[in-house]
Amino acid sequence: MKVSIIVPVRDEEYSIRELLDGLLNQTRRPDEIVITDGGSIDATPQIIEEYARNGAPVKLIKTAGALPGRGRNLAAAAASYEWLGFIDAGIRPARDWLEALTSRAARDETIDMVYGSWTPVTDTFFKQCAAIAYIPAPSARDGVITRPRFIASTLLRRSAWEAVNGFPEDLRSGEDIVFMDRVEESGYRFVFEPGAMVHWNLRPTFGTTFKRFLVYSRFNILAGLWRQWQATILSRYLVLALLLIATLIVNPLWAWFPVACWLLMLAGRAAVAIRRNSKCYPASFLSNILRGLMIMALLAVIDSAAILGTLQWLLHDWFRWSRKATVEAGNGA
Repeated sequence: MKVSIIVPVRDEEYSIRELLDGLLNQTRRPDEIVITDGGSIDATPQIIEEYARNGAPVKLIKTAGALPGRGRNLAAAAASYEWLGFIDAGIRPARDWLEALTSRAARDETIDMVYGSWTPVTDTFFKQCAAIAYIPAPSARDGVITRPRFIASTLLRRSAWEAVNGFPEDLRSGEDIVFMDRVEESGYRFVFEPGAMVHWNLRPTFGTTFKRFLVYSRFNILAGLWRQWQATILSRYLVLALLLIATLIVNPLWAWFPVACWLLMLAGRAAVAIRRNSKCYPASFLSNILRGLMIMALLAVIDSAAILGTLQWLLHDWFRWSRKATVEAGNGA
């Protein structure tokens, strides 16, 4: 079995060495690593070229302004082998990651896709709270305990990638979910391999978390996935907004009540998240109180990013589509 590793990058000079070293030190080394640089303005391409000059099986494709979907498609099209392994910058693979993926595929020739496992890096209190706040806890699926599917820990046949015309190229995020849905809906057989582990670095601050989820929010709607996330959040805040308006009309002195309801909502969600992750991140009662306060703040940041991202979509995408449709309808008339 020959494997091409596919990696889209952009401005990853601080993480690309860790990824390449992790791939080159695998117990089952990749046959080639194909990287698409989507227009880095830092030293990312120079670092990759340094590895290639030193004999690493690295192939670099340079292009301008490529989003992750296009980056993966360009790399997959240039790959030499039938099996494609997907991973991202900012990810550290376990030493036996690729061996576990390929071994699982080799045991059954009817398998077309293998989802590996993944875990967040929780080396700070903030990252641990972030993992509890928004990373799904491991659960049983098909008889194995694993986290949900993750494109950055995946092995699949080239034929499956070709059959669904690759990844959507106009999405900044959500393109991986759309792609995996299409592959599964096309009837390709997939399995989970929890032994194929990668470690994902989470955003380390409130500011970087907000920026990431702001992007997620807008493009999640563009990908048609808003019911999986924003629908619930928007409905909650619509109720709170109506409650606030009602209290201001009836008696402004009761304006504290919807604020209290909001804090109780955040506290309840934080408590549920801590309980769901109690086996992954055990802690004392006092530690969980401190975690709860941090998680409440994180949930408020993520909710605000979800709402503002939705507004961005309305202004930049939906309004533009509406205007275009109106103009086309007028021209047709």
